[in-house]
Amino acid sequence: MAYQAEREEIEIKKFIDYKDVVYLKQFTNSHAKILSKKRTGIPATKQRDIAQAIKRARFMALLPYVAA
Repeated sequence: MAYQAEREEIEIKKFIDYKDVVYLKQFTNSHAKILSKKRTGIPATKQRDIAQAIKRARFMALLPYVAA
């Protein structure tokens, strides 16, 4: 698969916190879009948790909505 190298790098945490910006940046691309479950290789439940955490971090201005 084309995305196999990216899958090995990302570890799945038990609790996903919106304040952990360094961890959440692993799940966004250079344009600040959320990466798909296919690309990250994580389970769907964790993908939903990560997406929610990214959206909360954006609302609190910890992550950008759009990369400059």
